[in-house]
Amino acid sequence: MRTMMMGMLAWLALGSAQAAIVTKETSYEADGQKYVAYIAYDDAIKDKRPGVLVVHEWWGHTPYVRKRAEMLAKMGYVGMALDMYGDGKTASHPKDAGGFAQAAMADFPKAKRRFEAARALLARQPQTDARHIAAIGYCFGGSVVLNMARSGADLDAVASFHGALATTQPAEPGGVKAKVFVANGAADPMIKPEDVLNFHEEMRAAGVEFTYLEYPGVKHSFTNPDADRFGKEFNMPLAYDAHADAHSWAMMKTFLEQAFR
Repeated sequence: MRTMMMGMLAWLALGSAQAAIVTKETSYEADGQKYVAYIAYDDAIKDKRPGVLVVHEWWGHTPYVRKRAEMLAKMGYVGMALDMYGDGKTASHPKDAGGFAQAAMADFPKAKRRFEAARALLARQPQTDARHIAAIGYCFGGSVVLNMARSGADLDAVASFHGALATTQPAEPGGVKAKVFVANGAADPMIKPEDVLNFHEEMRAAGVEFTYLEYPGVKHSFTNPDADRFGKEFNMPLAYDAHADAHSWAMMKTFLEQAFR
C-alpha cells in the first residue's frame, strides 16, 4: 500500500510539474526602437493554440497587463502583453501617462507598425497557431485595439475594456476583418453618450459584427483592482467593480471562443 501511495504521489507531482503556466519576457523592435513583450502559455497543451495580444492602460507595461496575459494562458491561449511606449516604460502620474499615450498614437502609421511587430512576434511563438490571433486592451489599450481593427489589422477579434470609442479614422465598409467586443461603464464620464451612439452607427454602417456591453453605475477602469487607489490619489472618476470585471471577462471568453471557430 505504501509503495502504491508513493507511486500515486509521484505521478501527481509529475502531472503538476507538467501542467504549468510558463512565462517569459522578451523584446522586439519597430522603427529602431526596442519594446518589451511578456508571453504566457500553458505547457500542458501540446497543440498550437490561438494567440491573444494584450494592450496596456495608459500607465504602461505594468504587472496588471502581465496578469491578464497569464489569465489568457489559463484559458488555453498564448497571451502576450505588448508595449506601446518602448522599453517597458510605465507612468506613476496621470500627467506622464497622458503624455506617453498621446505621443504613442500621434503618428498612427508608426503606432500600427509597432503593433504589427508585436503581432508578428506572437505569431512566431512555437505554441501559437498563427492563423488565429486576437487582441484585447484596457483604457488606452482598448482604444488602440479598436483603432487597429478599424485600420484592417489581420485579427480574428478585438476586445476593448473601458476604452475610448471616438476616432478620427472610422471603419470603412468591408475594411474590418475582426469581430469587435466592447465593455464600458455607463457612469464613465470619459465616454460620452454621443460617442456610444456614433460607435454603434459606425459599426453597423461598416458591416462589423460587434458586441457592446454597458454596465449601469460603473465608472472608468472598472477591471483594475488598483482603480480605487488611483481614483482617490489623483481625484479621478476611477473605480473597480468586481461584478463588471468578472462578467465582462466571462463574456469575452465566450466571444473569443466563437471568434476562433
